[in-house]
Amino acid sequence: MTTVTEAQESNVKSGAEAMIGADPKPLIVGGRHFSSRLMVGTGKYKDFNETSAAIEASGAEIITIALRRTNIGQDPNTPNILDILPPSKYTILPNTAGCYNVEDAYRTCQLSRELLDGHNLVKLEVLGNEKTLYPHVTGTLKAAQMLIDDGFDVMVYTSDDPIIAKELEEMGCVAVMPLAAPIGSGLGIRDPHKLIEIIENANVPIIVDAGVGTASDAAIAMELGCDGVLMNTAIAAAQQPVRMAYAMKLAIEAGRHAFLSGRMEKKRYASASSPLTGMFF
Repeated sequence: MTTVTEAQESNVKSGAEAMIGADPKPLIVGGRHFSSRLMVGTGKYKDFNETSAAIEASGAEIITIALRRTNIGQDPNTPNILDILPPSKYTILPNTAGCYNVEDAYRTCQLSRELLDGHNLVKLEVLGNEKTLYPHVTGTLKAAQMLIDDGFDVMVYTSDDPIIAKELEEMGCVAVMPLAAPIGSGLGIRDPHKLIEIIENANVPIIVDAGVGTASDAAIAMELGCDGVLMNTAIAAAQQPVRMAYAMKLAIEAGRHAFLSGRMEKKRYASASSPLTGMFF
């Protein structure tokens, strides 16, 4: 019986890592480099302990926080979530969730910059109505331009319309974040063809935002070529949020490697896994 020594195992591992190599297109958002392509929110957890543990398990570096629902210093009488998610460890991404008009979204971003000592990276959401939480596209376009003119780096939640996505990119948004399905629905990728169209024509990161329900949804988004995925409910509403956060971390990594690998061609008929030439009998 042949045994593999630790040295041999290490050599095999090193050889595999050398063949895989570095990601040819690292994630850069607003001039900031990130290792993790998973971005997570902070809502719907049962307490701060669960929030902290889930985010730790996810490996996420960008943490989005809804300023209209979460205290980051605007209320001295309420626990501050930055006590468990320090900006020294995470990139805080204030978002305008709950804003249904341009003015509210703009003011919320200004407040975030004041509370975070000039931090200018924000996630813009201008919602159309409370039932669907679909983006108000014309309001989003207007608010995005106002924020860009005011010096913000805008990551923008939008519909999966390729024309609108390109317009948001061209006006100067640092990342475009099309929905995969309605916010909090967990329906997964509803229209992969639109996402592919957006991805293939983009020169900024395309990050799926909203609709992911489980790890396979996240993997599919990455296999399509998305630069990242942002999620909250899929983790927080799981029966075991911390375990699901870890599953999402692995799914994002697997999906990215699968995309970079280039999947096999789909075929109508069977194709033997082993070659038929050189058979022994």
